Amino acid sequence: MPELPEVEITARRLDEALRGARIESALAPGLNALKTFDPPLHALEGRDVEAVRRIGKHLVIDVAGELVVLVHLMSAGRMQLFPKRAGLRDRTSRLLLRIPGDGEPDRELRLREFGTRQAAWVKVLRAAALGEDPAIATLGPEAWPEPPADLGERLAAAGARPLHSVLRDQRVVAGIGRSWVDEILWTARLSPFKRGDDLGAEEVEALRAAIAERLGGALEHYEQVVRLPIADKLPLPLQVHRRDGEPCPRCGTTIEAVHYESYVMCYCPTDQTDGRVLKDRRLSRLLK
Repeated sequence: MPELPEVEITARRLDEALRGARIESALAPGLNALKTFDPPLHALEGRDVEAVRRIGKHLVIDVAGELVVLVHLMSAGRMQLFPKRAGLRDRTSRLLLRIPGDGEPDRELRLREFGTRQAAWVKVLRAAALGEDPAIATLGPEAWPEPPADLGERLAAAGARPLHSVLRDQRVVAGIGRSWVDEILWTARLSPFKRGDDLGAEEVEALRAAIAERLGGALEHYEQVVRLPIADKLPLPLQVHRRDGEPCPRCGTTIEAVHYESYVMCYCPTDQTDGRVLKDRRLSRLLK
């Protein structure tokens, strides 16, 4: 599930490879992924890529002529640059930007999506309208490189919601999702079910430090191991997420999990919940 570190390293690698490259053609085999019609997709053709960057969990491709391509990978999307053209038989492809090689092999930037949900999307926008798009206009401050100084106030304003939920709310802070929230809360030694409006000053500072440490550490790891084309599965340096049943790296207690319909939340009972094992929703349903 691409979150801030995964989208950031993708943007860095693509920016290094594509800055100044010309888009020969733009196609959308997954037509339902394209969420805009004006400017049209073909308006990108013949224009140079000026930069590739990240906003929250979104990729932004700046294109000459004051155009931008805004991409949300959702849970199963990947933006990958391949060294040669591919036909439209790749059923995972939602967007294809073909880049001529100028003496080198042609390349193709593909938004690929795995699984059956087909939730990833693309918008072609005028640069001046990017900040007004609802996907961007509603975002809170970036979680990295510097977590917001008013994080405590933002969490409190979200009301009596558990930290695991409120930290994933992109309107509160942008970039954190289901994988990294487990890691951040474990690092800060905070219960995922502690209320966002019930944190003391020391807990808020521990949380801010954990956000910076874990997201920054992930990026340092990716800088060492991630190359083009971006792999289908990135080597996430996770210590607790999806490691239920394994010993906690810090204290040795068995990591527990709460399973929801589409994701799992993992935590250490000793370090985060005062030894309490939280109710697993799967077991609760079976006992009904």
